[in-house]
Amino acid sequence: MNQVVQQQKNPSSFELGKYLISPLARMTEPGVYRASVSIRSGRGRASHDRVFRFLPQFSSLESACSYAAEQGRAWVVSPAR
Repeated sequence: MNQVVQQQKNPSSFELGKYLISPLARMTEPGVYRASVSIRSGRGRASHDRVFRFLPQFSSLESACSYAAEQGRAWVVSPAR
């Protein structure tokens, strides 16, 4: 049975307006990374956190994190939220 190797990286989170965007990447198998992003608003007990996981696969941790950051930024500025 193949064991799935997992690795997470949380590069610098950044604020955009009232949101804290935290891009993440995880290795799902050797050489394959998946991206996700956490978008948090509010503080303390009034906080709300949305987590999005994306289907594209990436060959590097950096490209997966970059994609996650771009998607988080796009979600925050999108008028269709």
